[in-house]
Amino acid sequence: MMKMLKKNQIIIFVIALMLVSAGYLNYTSLHADNTIAASVQTNQILEMAGIGDAQLVSSNHVVEENTIQEEQQTQVNEVANIQTNTITANSNQTEQKTEETEYFTASKLSRDTMYSQMLESYQKILENAEIPETQKTIAQNEIKNINTTRNAIMISENLIQNKGFENVLIFMNSDSANIIVEADELTTEQIAQIQNIVTRELNVKIENVHISQK
Repeated sequence: MMKMLKKNQIIIFVIALMLVSAGYLNYTSLHADNTIAASVQTNQILEMAGIGDAQLVSSNHVVEENTIQEEQQTQVNEVANIQTNTITANSNQTEQKTEETEYFTASKLSRDTMYSQMLESYQKILENAEIPETQKTIAQNEIKNINTTRNAIMISENLIQNKGFENVLIFMNSDSANIIVEADELTTEQIAQIQNIVTRELNVKIENVHISQK
């Protein structure tokens, strides 16, 4: 009777041990499958995100890229500033050039208007029957002198411009001549050239030739 009881207890113990082992193996297998599945899912997410084999970019690399972008932006800004300054400088030069050209044009127009008014006045004297002949003779001489002076001024200005000056203006005052040229500076040779032209064409003494620049 005792032997049968011990035998039964051994059988029950073996069965219990087998059940425990089977449960452990089943738990281990299930846990491994879950781990593998989780790993596969993680890799799929990484691939969908474009990371590939979970390759990460270091913070140093990001800093380097930001630094390069900042340097490129700085260079772009510097180029833009240079272009802006150049445009501004060119605009100022163009504006100054326009003002100078307008000065010479307006001054010549004013001078020619003065001569035209003088000629008109002398012409009225000639046409007036009540004016004595002596006065008409004086008027005729003045008309001749004005036309001669105007032609000489035109020739002188053209000759001076041929020496490299873009704008030239000459005013005659009795026996003296005032010459204004567009130039930053005048060399000794240029002054001599202007004096030579004016004294020859306008019949003015060299000490009465006054040259200035604008």
